Amino acid sequence: MMRVEDSAARAELAAQPRRRCVRPSGPEDAAAITALMSEAGLRSNTEPRHLHWKYWRERPEWAGSRSYVLTDGSAVLAHAGVMPATLLADGKRLRLAHVIDWAARHSEVGAGVALMKHVGRLTDALYAIGGSADTVKILPQIGFRACGAVAGYVRPLSAINLWCEVGAGSWRIVPRMARSILWRMRASRPSLEGWSVSLLAEGESGRIASVLPQARAERAVLERGEALFRYMLACPIVPMMLYAVEYADRVRGYFLLALVGGQTRLADAWVDSTEPTDWRALVGCAVREASRRKEAAELVAWSSDPMLAQALADNGFHQRFTLPVMLRGGAQAASVSTLRVQMLDNDALYLYEGRDQLWA
Repeated sequence: MMRVEDSAARAELAAQPRRRCVRPSGPEDAAAITALMSEAGLRSNTEPRHLHWKYWRERPEWAGSRSYVLTDGSAVLAHAGVMPATLLADGKRLRLAHVIDWAARHSEVGAGVALMKHVGRLTDALYAIGGSADTVKILPQIGFRACGAVAGYVRPLSAINLWCEVGAGSWRIVPRMARSILWRMRASRPSLEGWSVSLLAEGESGRIASVLPQARAERAVLERGEALFRYMLACPIVPMMLYAVEYADRVRGYFLLALVGGQTRLADAWVDSTEPTDWRALVGCAVREASRRKEAAELVAWSSDPMLAQALADNGFHQRFTLPVMLRGGAQAASVSTLRVQMLDNDALYLYEGRDQLWA
């Protein structure tokens, strides 16, 4: 039986204000973070090396941990991971962050928003791409505004590999295979005469330094650099391959592929040109390389850029969905009306739940 003095002590303790704080997380918080995201119904990486790469592996764009937790004593109430970025627009360089793995306990109303606002104070602006229905509803209420949209595209590569990836157990596999075959047969194949690609090792990303994305009058871009590509090529979650694209013995562009089961993802691509024929060739080179993977069923890509979108369509890609792109920032970011993003700018780059994540 509980003594009266024990009951009184517990009541006094419960009445005291809870000591909440936001702090950077460390590897010792991995289990609590994983449990929180599982409780929230979010897809989560659980292997320690995956979490280390996402949150704690060093990145020059962000000092220290890229994971923050709101705690009450030792209990983790909310979590937010950070994908850092640098916005190039109107001659400005702004420090940005995209919050990933954003979750809070169901009983802690407002905990997730408080943590998001804390991360926002560490940057010039926050951006968001898509998200759950609840997230998309919440973001405008905490200061995010529309900043364009990004569409997802798919190009089938092999109907047989589609069968292998999905399996014969689903009745939908037959119409999906038929559609895949039809789309592939109808896909145009732009000429790649004179164009070639070179696979770059982790330490060779400097070869594409002269052809990285540049901001234009009508469109802001997120900066690319050697450090970013070195970090991505070291990803332990999914393999990634970086290619230099050359024409007439000169590097003209690049593309990054993420290899996720039967799906190959065109995670990032750029060519130093405003000519549609050059963009068609860039995408055509990516299709050619992706087709060489013996297990590849399809190649997918994101585009918020009309030039890239047209190049995808010209290479037989079909649009499958659209996601909102949103921005939250101060006066410096107010002039940005459209933000160019690709899969590299979001954790969709490496998310993988197992079989049949195909879009075709």
